[in-house]
Amino acid sequence: MPAEPVAFSADEGGEGRGPRNLDAIMRIPVSLQVVLGSATMPVANLMKLGRGAVVPLDHRVGEPVDVVVNGRVVARGEVVVVEDDSSRFGVSLTEIVGAPAPGPAL
Repeated sequence: MPAEPVAFSADEGGEGRGPRNLDAIMRIPVSLQVVLGSATMPVANLMKLGRGAVVPLDHRVGEPVDVVVNGRVVARGEVVVVEDDSSRFGVSLTEIVGAPAPGPAL
């Protein structure tokens, strides 16, 4: 069953806020992930992993990491230590990934 379209109307207050329902859209939760890298291995090797095991990833130190929102890469950045709490990491965005160009119609 197709989803109902969302109707937007101009803000009557004239404050330049845009559509009235924009506030509702801005509260929609999304899943954000920072991908440091990935690895492929046979299940047998996976089952041998234990505490202290190191899994080498396909990214190297200093390479940008992918910022993924709801399964789609939206940006790239560098891993940084958060200034207010040196026990936490963050990501400094270095590139915003644009929408893919439309391909030829099939």
